[in-house]
Amino acid sequence: VRLQAYGGGLVQAGGSLRLSCAASGRTFSMYAMAWFRQAPGKEREFVAAISGSGTGTYYKESMKGRFTISRDNAKNTVYLQMNSLKPEDTAVYYCAAKEGSSWSRIGPAYDYWGQGTLVTVSS
Repeated sequence: VRLQAYGGGLVQAGGSLRLSCAASGRTFSMYAMAWFRQAPGKEREFVAAISGSGTGTYYKESMKGRFTISRDNAKNTVYLQMNSLKPEDTAVYYCAAKEGSSWSRIGPAYDYWGQGTLVTVSS
């Protein structure tokens, strides 16, 4: 599975961005998908995950209400809609794929990673 994340950019605080992650390779619906992020000088952190069918979504508590993860299995794409962005959301955002239907908050549980897309939120 190859993952290509895109959609990052520069946005003002309070603005919105939608990240996309396109997957190629094996059957996309067989993979739970997740977004992680890594801010400068900080460890990578879990943002959100979605089950293979798309019926289950999970968020880091601090992201609930602002971020929405979704997927379109027909397009082999997972999305992260980010609203009410804050300067502390500035980070490189990575998408990741995990074989099987169960999701995880733990990065090493994921089998494939995209290259990351930079989100910069200005104050």
